[in-house]
Amino acid sequence: MTDAISPLPTDVGALQALLQAAWAERDAERAAKVEAIEQNENLRHLLARLQRGEFGRSSEKLDPDQLGLALEDIETALAKADAEAEKADPALAETNTRKRRARGLTPKDAEEIHNTLLPEDCACPHCRAEMAVIGEDVSRRIDIVPLKVRVIFTHRPILACRACKEAVVQAPAPKHIVPGGLPTEAFVARVLASKYAMHLPLYRLAQMLGARGLAIDRSTLAQWVGFAAAEIWLIYSRLQRIILAAPKIFVDETIAPVLDPGRGKTRRDYFWSVARDDRPWGGTEPPAVFYAYTPGRGAKHGQEVLRSYGGIVQCDAYAAYQTMATKAAHTNAPIALAYCMAHFRRRFYDLAKTGAAPIAEEALRRIAQLYKIESDINGSSPDQRRDARQVKSRPICEELKTWLEHRLLEVSGKGKVAESIRYGLSHWEGLTRFLDDGRIEIDNNTAERTIRPICLGRKNHLFAGSPDGAENWAAIASLVETCKLNGVDPEAYFTDVLTKLVGGWPPEQLDDLMPWAWAKARAALN
Repeated sequence: MTDAISPLPTDVGALQALLQAAWAERDAERAAKVEAIEQNENLRHLLARLQRGEFGRSSEKLDPDQLGLALEDIETALAKADAEAEKADPALAETNTRKRRARGLTPKDAEEIHNTLLPEDCACPHCRAEMAVIGEDVSRRIDIVPLKVRVIFTHRPILACRACKEAVVQAPAPKHIVPGGLPTEAFVARVLASKYAMHLPLYRLAQMLGARGLAIDRSTLAQWVGFAAAEIWLIYSRLQRIILAAPKIFVDETIAPVLDPGRGKTRRDYFWSVARDDRPWGGTEPPAVFYAYTPGRGAKHGQEVLRSYGGIVQCDAYAAYQTMATKAAHTNAPIALAYCMAHFRRRFYDLAKTGAAPIAEEALRRIAQLYKIESDINGSSPDQRRDARQVKSRPICEELKTWLEHRLLEVSGKGKVAESIRYGLSHWEGLTRFLDDGRIEIDNNTAERTIRPICLGRKNHLFAGSPDGAENWAAIASLVETCKLNGVDPEAYFTDVLTKLVGGWPPEQLDDLMPWAWAKARAALN
C-alpha cells in the first residue's frame, strides 16, 4: 500500500512554484547533510587525536586518566549524530545495525535467555490454514541485572542421642572473614575490587549500597577492608619475595599523600612500584608487581623496598638509584642500572612541542629509529634481541652520542637544549645498557604503566588516612594489579582466596594462591 499522490496543479505558475519549493527543500536537506557529515568528521578527527594519547606520558602523548571525560563527551556527541542520521536514513540504520551485531563478546558464564516473538495471528491470511516456520531472524543483546542482595542463613542443628542421652554433637561454626560480622567473603571481595580495581571511594560505594536499601556506612566498609588486608598480608609478602628473586626488575615511585592529623594536612610520602615482566623477550615467568609504602623517597627508603636485591634495575635516572647501586657494589648482590630512554626522549619532545627546535626534532628522529628496531624484535629471545641491537641499534647510538657532543658545543650552556644533552651524555652507560643484554628494555615504561593505577586511585581517594592505611592500600593494590597483568578478575580472585585463607589455607602452599597459579588452577577445572 502506498499513500495517494496529491493531484498536481494544472496551472503552469503553480507548477513552477511547487517545483521551486521542492528544489529549495532538496537543497536544504543536502546542505544539512553536508554540515552533519563535516561535523561528524571534525568530531572523529578530534576523537582520533585524543585516542592517540591513550597510552599516556610514556609516549609523550596525553594522560588517558585526564582524557576520560573529554572522550566520553565526544563519543556521546558522535553517537547522538549517528542516531539522528540513522533516523533520517533507514538504509544507513540497517547498515550500522549489521555492524553493531558483531560488537562485543558474551562472557562464557553468562546466563542465556531466549525470547520468541510470534505474530498475533499465525494463521494464513488467505486460507486460514496453520503456518509453518521456514526460518527465523535472531538478534542478540547483553543485559545487566542490578545488584542483588541476598541474606544467607547458616543452620547448625544440635543432635542428641535418644538412646543414651549422653552424646550431643553439632557441626563447628564456619570461620568468617569478619568474625561476628555480616559480610560474606564475596561481599568483601566486591568492596576490595570496587575500591582498588575500579578506584571507587568507599563513601560512594556506601551511597550505591544505600540506594539498594542496604544501609552500610563508610567506616564499616573500611573495617572490612582492614580485615581483608590482614588475611592477604602473607600472600603480599610472598609476592614481594618472588619478584625480588627475578634477575631483572622495573622500579618507579610516586607520591602517596598521607594524612598528618597533627598538622591538619597531608604529608608527601611515597609508593614504590616493583615489577617483573619478561614477556617482551619470551620469558616464562608470569608478570607481577608489588607496591611498597615508605615515608620518604631517599635512597635509604629505596633500599628498604629492594632489601638485598642483586640484579638489573630498570629505572629512571633519579639520583637515589645510583646511590643504591653504589652501596650494593660492595656487597654480594650488586645492582646494574638500566636507565629509561623514554625519559631522555621526553626532554626533547617537550622542547620540540614549544616551537621551532631543529636539534630537538633531529634527536627525536634518531631515537625513533631505536624504537622502530625494538618494535621489530619484541617477543624474540634474549640472544636474538641482543644480536639485532648489536648490528642495528649500536651504530645508531654511537652516531647519536657523537652528534650530541658536537651539538653541545654549538648551543648556549645555560639553555634547555644543553641541559637535555648533558642529561643524556652523563647517563649514557645506563641508557645504552640494553644493547648488550636482550632481557633489558629500552625504557622503563613497564614500571610507569604499573604506577599509573596508583596515581588514578590517588586522584579518587585523595589521600591515605594513615601510614597503616597506605600499607594496606599497597598490599591490596599489588594483588589487584598482578591479577590484571595475568588476565584475572580481581573480584573472583579475592572471593575464592579470602574464603580459602579464612578456612585455614596452609602457609606452605601460598604459591598456589598467586594470581597466575590461581588462574591456571581455575582454567584446569573448566
